[in-house]
Amino acid sequence: MPKLTVAQVASLSKPGRYADGNNLYLKVSDTGAKSWTFFWRHKGKRPEIGLGSATGDGKAGKVSLATARQKARAVHDLLSRGIDPREERRKRKRATFGEAADQLFESLKPTWKSPVHTLQWETSLKVDAKKLRSRPVAEIDVEDILKILKPIWHEKHETAVRLRGRLERVLDYAKVKGWRSGENPAAWKGNLQQLLGAKKKLTRGHHKALAYADCPGFMEELRKTPGVGAKALEFTILTAARSGETYGAVWGEFDLDAGVWTIPGARMKGGKQHIVPLSPHVLGLLKALPRRADNPYVFPGRKPGTTLSNMAMTKVIKDLDLDVTVHGFRSSFRDYAGNQTNFPREVCEECLAHEIGNETERAYRREAAVEKRRDLLLAWETFLA
Repeated sequence: MPKLTVAQVASLSKPGRYADGNNLYLKVSDTGAKSWTFFWRHKGKRPEIGLGSATGDGKAGKVSLATARQKARAVHDLLSRGIDPREERRKRKRATFGEAADQLFESLKPTWKSPVHTLQWETSLKVDAKKLRSRPVAEIDVEDILKILKPIWHEKHETAVRLRGRLERVLDYAKVKGWRSGENPAAWKGNLQQLLGAKKKLTRGHHKALAYADCPGFMEELRKTPGVGAKALEFTILTAARSGETYGAVWGEFDLDAGVWTIPGARMKGGKQHIVPLSPHVLGLLKALPRRADNPYVFPGRKPGTTLSNMAMTKVIKDLDLDVTVHGFRSSFRDYAGNQTNFPREVCEECLAHEIGNETERAYRREAAVEKRRDLLLAWETFLA
């Protein structure tokens, strides 16, 4: 049987069906509209499945002759495996975002070495994107993605950025599986970039701090305050850490026997690993904290795999009716160390993960100063008590 040509597909106008071979036909309706269809024999009947609108050049989202033949071969493949192509199409239309997300998660899981990474992906796809899970993946559009991302885009920007990337991966996976078509609504460039914009820039300036002489009184009140936020703030003050270092702390970073907290460079402002010696009170605080099987964070949020809200420590300070910032306690510590102790300036600065001197000097001090910093932080703990 002679096959159709591109020219014929473009020129045929008489209503009817025109065979291309291998069960593929071009249908021309009474109105002149053209479409591709596939017929096959099944239990004495001739079922039919449409393969899209037809045009000779594949423009305007319609199906060209070459593409129609590819689709016909795909239907033949299903039939050869005993699969009804109509049921397969219905199944694909019913596929949900949750099904696509879970399949992608399982395919990627063996490639992740860190259990934290695995848990973060699971949290993104099952908790953060919960509202999308029951939706047909073929129907998800830009508005659906914006409803998930907009509420956290500025307040939890890093979380939102990671979530967007994971949503994009799921929707790309669904497209490859044939469960959706068209552009990816979670794509950034030329898409969400125009609707969400960059992270809101913060105004730089001095952080309000409490005079170090007033810190013991504040600590006494803080230790009477219940909740994970209060424990996180106490830990942050005693270790002179940045709030982000505390919020992101996971149990795997701690060696409680050696009394050290090793923060990887990826989590440090300066991009270099920082070792924090832990005082006796901090070790006691950590050992008293419950550990959750569904959460690797030392100061966990309510949902599995999430950390405490980045406003939790600030709320504790406000509830205690104090007009200072969490970061300001690092200034309180530095003022105390400079005015009330004889520790060298370098040791004081290294407690704050500030770099001083050249590369060789810093390398030497990294090895030699951990115990000196332990002594300084112990003095700070004693002062606060």
